Amino acid sequence: MSETYPEIRESIRALCGRFPGEYWRALDRAREYPSDFVKALSDAGMLAVLIPEEYGGSGLPISGAAAILEEIHASGANGGACHAQMYTMGTILRHGSAEQKARFLPKIAAGELRLQAFGVTEPSVGTDTTAIRTTAVKKGDRYIVDGQKVWTSRAEHSDLMLLLARTSPREQVAKKSDGLSVFVVDMKSKGLTIKPLRAMINHATTEVFFDGLEVPEENLIGVEGKGFRYILDGMNAERILIGAECIGDAKWFTAKASDYAKSRVVFGRPIGQNQGIQFPIAQAYARMRAAELMVREAIRLYEAHEACGPEANMAKMLAAEASWEAANACLQTHGGFGFAEEYDVERKFRETRLYQVAPISTNLILAHLAEHVLGLPRSY
Repeated sequence: MSETYPEIRESIRALCGRFPGEYWRALDRAREYPSDFVKALSDAGMLAVLIPEEYGGSGLPISGAAAILEEIHASGANGGACHAQMYTMGTILRHGSAEQKARFLPKIAAGELRLQAFGVTEPSVGTDTTAIRTTAVKKGDRYIVDGQKVWTSRAEHSDLMLLLARTSPREQVAKKSDGLSVFVVDMKSKGLTIKPLRAMINHATTEVFFDGLEVPEENLIGVEGKGFRYILDGMNAERILIGAECIGDAKWFTAKASDYAKSRVVFGRPIGQNQGIQFPIAQAYARMRAAELMVREAIRLYEAHEACGPEANMAKMLAAEASWEAANACLQTHGGFGFAEEYDVERKFRETRLYQVAPISTNLILAHLAEHVLGLPRSY
């Protein structure tokens, strides 16, 4: 990845400077969505970077989006409020029809529509995506959707949702990954109910219930029954971009810890003079740099349209582990002050812990590598 986007990074740092720790702490206390921050990113064109220029976007590859999200997190902010618009975009760009692109992309690029919700996970199946029970039954020129999704973040703050539903019963298809289809859903449609889920972090996550929801057939993306492959494309992008966020988090934690270690004086000397403080921060930094290389490799393969499933998964896993190690080192460096709200360490500590579990758990990534890369017997 030769392009590092210095001008975009500088713009993001300046934008994030308008939303300091006090802004995020207030939202975290109230569990409120960062509407002003998301609007500022939209107005600056940052959420439209992956949209081609003919539709009003910047036409950048995924490395541009990764640079934006990394810099948001390295600035102490949280890209979770808007990152879905980045990784769901690939499904429309790669598999959507010309009519769908012309209908949705210009309005998304202009900030008139938000594509922030990604409806895949269900309560009873978790990461076993092919076992989802939400159905979409074709009736005339419409699909009737019934079912439930969970951990659907930003559903209350999105105009559109990318939805995965079963259009053919699992027992009637040759492969269990067949019979799944992807739709663009208007969140203002009747038959859709949203229930907020209060969680450890302020991530605007929800449950979504579908009861006779009607989706026009022109909102079906690609070919009916082939949606699982389209979602996998989006999931590779999702893992890469989450990896970039984790790299940003790790950079924030190591910088925060280093600054504090240099300024905090105990027993007449800065605590950063002690190797017991230095080494955990240095180790976290080294692991961040190694994970950063894997993120870049996954980006390179993705942009070349080459198979990148293992690399995207490893990038997300290694970056998430690096950010968590950096978070622990930062909290330990701050001691009791690390638990104080005003330092922002405890908030970021909670936020980066998410990525050990979502969008896919570390255990599932290891199982994927064991089976598909190392050729070990399938474990599930």
